[in-house]
Amino acid sequence: MISANDLSPAELAALLHFHAEAGVDWLLEDEPVDRFAEFEAMKAARRSAAPAAQPQPERQAPQDRQAPSRPAPPAPQQNAAASAPASRSQPAIPDGEAVQQARFAAESARSLTELKTALEAFNGCNLKNSARSTIFASGDPASGIMVIGPAPGADDEREGAAFAGRQGQLLDRMLASIGLERSAILLTQIIPWRPPGNRMPSAAETEICRPFIERQIALAEPRAILLLGNYTARFFFGENDTIHGLRGRWKEIAVADQVIPAIASLHPQDLLTAPVNKRLAWSDLLAFQARLKELSLLTN
Repeated sequence: MISANDLSPAELAALLHFHAEAGVDWLLEDEPVDRFAEFEAMKAARRSAAPAAQPQPERQAPQDRQAPSRPAPPAPQQNAAASAPASRSQPAIPDGEAVQQARFAAESARSLTELKTALEAFNGCNLKNSARSTIFASGDPASGIMVIGPAPGADDEREGAAFAGRQGQLLDRMLASIGLERSAILLTQIIPWRPPGNRMPSAAETEICRPFIERQIALAEPRAILLLGNYTARFFFGENDTIHGLRGRWKEIAVADQVIPAIASLHPQDLLTAPVNKRLAWSDLLAFQARLKELSLLTN
């Protein structure tokens, strides 16, 4: 087994970053614990306790015969009804009712500030139960430029902002290369809560979050949108192709009564994982820059 003392500072930092991206947020043990030995000890304890726990039917039988017979409880329906309120009381069950509640909360907001308040008060999505932060749009909604990503990662959750950490630093450099900065555009994500272990959001979780991101777009009224990542492109384009098949082509997306041009590109994390794809992202950024200049949203 490799000890942390055998790693260089750079190797240790990379290992810790890997664990953080995998969803490991806390280290609870100061000393190593042999879980296999614990498990074997538990099995041995259960085997030794099993004979004492077995019932003795020869002693119980006379008591059973003397007991007066009683009719069986006639209400299986009552048992089912009694358990139903418990399941309905869990606010994190994704279902059609939760989608309706999300739609009502989103459409009731008349500004991005009101929408943020509504989102923070909403408890109808599983993901909020395990998340530390609710990630909402940041930047300048009056810019007419919107960049949308998929869901928060570990760094986003810790900092409470979209595109934090290494991927955020890379995105800042990508935007700067075409004359933009994050404070001068509106930057947001489809899913406002980090899925555990950075897993993909389920179909139900996606539909619950849909009204909130669509309302962000409706209130901000962007004139051009850059979509980052496979999940984001599929969400807005309604197609099942990979990001390599969806990127680099302008399409129109309809939100409320608006039709907005949007182009998809690779997510910064994709570029950190496979730097060879940076040439594809650069081509997409140039196309985005050209459209912004056509719309007089970018002058330099």
